[in-house]
Amino acid sequence: MSMLEALTQAGGPQAISRELGVDEQTARSGMAALLPAVLGGMQNEAQASPQGLGGLAGMLGGLGGAGMMGNVLAPEPTDVGQGNQVLGGLFGSKDTSRAVAQHAAQQTGLEPSLLKKMLPIVAMLAVGYFMKQAQGQGGALGGGLGGAPASGAGGGLGGILGSLLGGGSGAGGASGNALNSILGSLVGSRH
Repeated sequence: MSMLEALTQAGGPQAISRELGVDEQTARSGMAALLPAVLGGMQNEAQASPQGLGGLAGMLGGLGGAGMMGNVLAPEPTDVGQGNQVLGGLFGSKDTSRAVAQHAAQQTGLEPSLLKKMLPIVAMLAVGYFMKQAQGQGGALGGGLGGAPASGAGGGLGGILGSLLGGGSGAGGASGNALNSILGSLVGSRH
């Protein structure tokens, strides 16, 4: 199952709809357009970190980890501060976040300002789901956090991130490939 499907089943679009005052279809469209960039940022961060996926898991765990998903899905208002911290760690600048929102707006026809508000919430859902899956893998997360090389956590976390990026289906795979080109152009525009 792709992350998009899992987050939809968990109630992500309903939570975004409630939080931002939009209909669920709008929330679902925005989530689908933003999620590939968030996952790509996670992939890029894992590749850039000397600890690989363990470094990514450590960073995400320090920002709130699996609890971020619960924060979004809870009936209380979402504290998007954690999501903004995640985006800062994954994208490095607000310019990249703005570019991601602009790209998603071109794909969906939704307002960039709405997508900018949605982006930290989608990031929290993605990180929370990823970390829940990593914790379900048992020692894979702990091994990576213990300073093991990237290959030490690669089986568990790498498999999780790979499956979330690829989704195991044609649509998910296309999304994963598209996200690499999107982020490549965004990263290239940063300097």
